[in-house]
Amino acid sequence: MRTVLGLLAFAAVLYAAACAVLFFLQRSLIYFPQPAPAPAGVAVMKLPVPGGDVLVSVRAHADAGAGALLYFGGNAEDVSFSLPALAQAFPDRALYLLHYRGYGGSAGAPSEAALLDDARALFDRVQARHGDVAAMGRSLGTGVAVRLAAERAVSRLVLVTPYDSLQALAVQQYPLFPVRWLLQDKFESDRYAPRIAVPTLIVAAEHDEVIPRASTERLHRRFGAGVATLHVVPRTGHNTISDSPEYARALLAAR
Repeated sequence: MRTVLGLLAFAAVLYAAACAVLFFLQRSLIYFPQPAPAPAGVAVMKLPVPGGDVLVSVRAHADAGAGALLYFGGNAEDVSFSLPALAQAFPDRALYLLHYRGYGGSAGAPSEAALLDDARALFDRVQARHGDVAAMGRSLGTGVAVRLAAERAVSRLVLVTPYDSLQALAVQQYPLFPVRWLLQDKFESDRYAPRIAVPTLIVAAEHDEVIPRASTERLHRRFGAGVATLHVVPRTGHNTISDSPEYARALLAAR
């Protein structure tokens, strides 16, 4: 009996230790900062935040009255490299690509609260210049874009390989752990999608190996009737979707 109790106690200690590791290291499993600054020739705007500046790669527009697009990238993306493709897809808009805290020379460390604060600050600054501001997110950044669209007057929304909730994905990935209590950055887009009334395009990869199709479809259903359109790009994966000509055509249609 003592042996059994000892084994159970040892197992409980190991389980508690594993939970502690997940709790304290969770953000290193979510965010993969790209430290390199923007490539040469890319204009950079500084957005003041507590402790320093967040950097924003910018493609200005010759027409001072043109609309703008805010872009929020994936968890391991240097958004500067998305600038050429976005410039082709949205030729009529100025572009502002946010380097998350800790990414691309931005100060600080990433967290859901920090990313959302920076997205709001960027929107407010850009809207003062352009008026018409659209938002686009990819992968992790879709959670930022959805929340922003629920809280600010974006003119339209584009979501590439989105999920319904980072928490829901984590629960599936770590079924043996109390993820709902451990996870700090939940990115619950499914909670905020019903508040969005602007035209929304959801672009999914047919063979997405990172975000299950069921998660994307659950998010689609959370929007009001007629608000969101789901476009599945055939023969693409999570990281290859932007290589498809059909992806480019979908973005052009959303501009």
